[in-house]
Amino acid sequence: MLTEVILSALFFTLIGIAYVKGYDMVKSHTPEHLVHFYLIMAVVRMLLIGTIVALYVLFAKNREDAIRFAIIVLIMYAMTMVVTLKLRH
Repeated sequence: MLTEVILSALFFTLIGIAYVKGYDMVKSHTPEHLVHFYLIMAVVRMLLIGTIVALYVLFAKNREDAIRFAIIVLIMYAMTMVVTLKLRH
């Protein structure tokens, strides 16, 4: 379970970096499209996280581990949303 948590933290770090860099780029070139950028990134994040959780649940041998993993990922997703909104808004 420790490996999954570490990989999830790395995944969320990469998603956060992509959001911050993308936000900076959109803001410097076309600030009127920031709303579109945010909505697109929100959809991409939800799809990626949903896919990761679904794949883990599909391949997990233990139901309790799958539930714990899904809870951890959802908490990390909420924290990522809060941090990225605090950083850029």
